[in-house]
Amino acid sequence: MKFQPSRILAHLGLAAGALVMLYPLLWMIIASLRPNSEIFTDPGLVPHHPTLANYALGWKSTGVSFGVYIGNSLLICAAAVIGNTLTCSLTAYAFARLTFVGRKVLFGLMLATIMLPGHVTLIAQYSIFRDLNWIDTFWPMIVPSFLATDAFFVFLMVQFIRSIPVELDDAARIDGCGPWGIYRRIILPLLSPALVTTAIFSFIWTWNNFFGQLIYLSTRTKLTVPVALRGFLDASGSSEWGALFAMSVVTLVPVIVVFVVFQRRILAGMAHTGLK
Repeated sequence: MKFQPSRILAHLGLAAGALVMLYPLLWMIIASLRPNSEIFTDPGLVPHHPTLANYALGWKSTGVSFGVYIGNSLLICAAAVIGNTLTCSLTAYAFARLTFVGRKVLFGLMLATIMLPGHVTLIAQYSIFRDLNWIDTFWPMIVPSFLATDAFFVFLMVQFIRSIPVELDDAARIDGCGPWGIYRRIILPLLSPALVTTAIFSFIWTWNNFFGQLIYLSTRTKLTVPVALRGFLDASGSSEWGALFAMSVVTLVPVIVVFVVFQRRILAGMAHTGLK
């Protein structure tokens, strides 16, 4: 094999960049194994007095088992995954394959919502959910996902469906399939890469959604993981940093597992839609 100094230097540069990116994560894991008195006094990655007490403390220190928060987050994430994959695929099929009055205008308006910050519609949404008596319930986090409100996922699936040959639809019509039959028998099976990508991003974004869940949830037993982690911080200065880092490590595990297991499917879905 021919010696290539430039290739070795490139790999060394990538390794150094990866180490820089991973250092905060490694530091947090090590900090979760340190007593509070050592967390901010030692910047190194080797704990002098490693302990698992922070994990035991963090699991119960808020007065509610941290497993309750994880269960709440998993419930909301599961609903978001099901809702987004189902309704966004139906909406994308309508925009990509069906012909109806105002289709292009509605599609343009939908794309325009991608550029609209969520904070702009926050007050209006809160007022609607308050009138429905949904405040301090999971419904504000669940129902919107069943209404195809995420334009990014709709656009991703529209791009994918447009890459599927229309001749398949024509063949299905000859066999007697209507629009619903074409969607269920032709489009949906071929749409699996985009569906997997939508499911993964729905899970990760919903799991990490701090602001939305902070606005609508207040009862301690209904809190989700991001909001519960905020409970470890105390404005008076007596924060349980060790417990906070320990539970932060625990909450990262599902996201890392999902990303590692489905990494190739994410890349495949993005590549098929032409998104980079």
